[in-house]
Amino acid sequence: MDVLSILVFFAYAPALVMLWYFYHADKFEPEPKKYVIGTFILGGTLSVGIAYILEMFLTIGGRVEPILPTTAFYVALVAGIVEEPAKALAIRWPFKAGQMDGIMDGLVYGVAAGLGFAATENFLYGLGYGVAVTITRAFLTPIAHGAWSAIIGVGYGMKAEGRTSSVAPFFLLAIIMHFIWDYYAFLSASVPQYNVMLILFLLINLAILRYFLITGQAEDASKRWYYWFRRGNYE
Repeated sequence: MDVLSILVFFAYAPALVMLWYFYHADKFEPEPKKYVIGTFILGGTLSVGIAYILEMFLTIGGRVEPILPTTAFYVALVAGIVEEPAKALAIRWPFKAGQMDGIMDGLVYGVAAGLGFAATENFLYGLGYGVAVTITRAFLTPIAHGAWSAIIGVGYGMKAEGRTSSVAPFFLLAIIMHFIWDYYAFLSASVPQYNVMLILFLLINLAILRYFLITGQAEDASKRWYYWFRRGNYE
């Protein structure tokens, strides 16, 4: 297997496995495949492209490097502020198309956007820094990006069903979590002890995904008769 094939495999395979899991976890009213796959693709193309352009501008063409604590703080903050809204553009597509109806829908589309973004980002990192970087990131960033985008996706899902009037708090939480993760990731490059913080936040991200999954499935279970009638199974 050549290097490019290895990069593609480790960048996209873990993300697609996660997407498959969350898609099939939506048991009562699975989302249309074209919207789920489309959101994944948008997250890995449009969102990545917009984030790259804005980050290059805000870091002066990459000349502001996260080497010192102050520059690490700035670059991490830029990443959170830029990348989460960029991924949200992919989530807004199924939202505007009327495909969201609760927490589970928001979770599926949020995860799809985040995983698409993480996969392409890992592929690009591999092109720039080598296969080992892609392999390492393959088991970390899909969970992280998936969780942060899931927060925003759940916000849109709750807005679609009238349970919240604003998604701003969800954006803020996702941006803060992204910032904290990147900040300690940058610091750990020179101080390996900070990897403990990354492990902690990885577990927190997993807990968030698990919480949304349980809550979303419980909400869908409470509406199973509504879904049954909507599909016309009474005929």
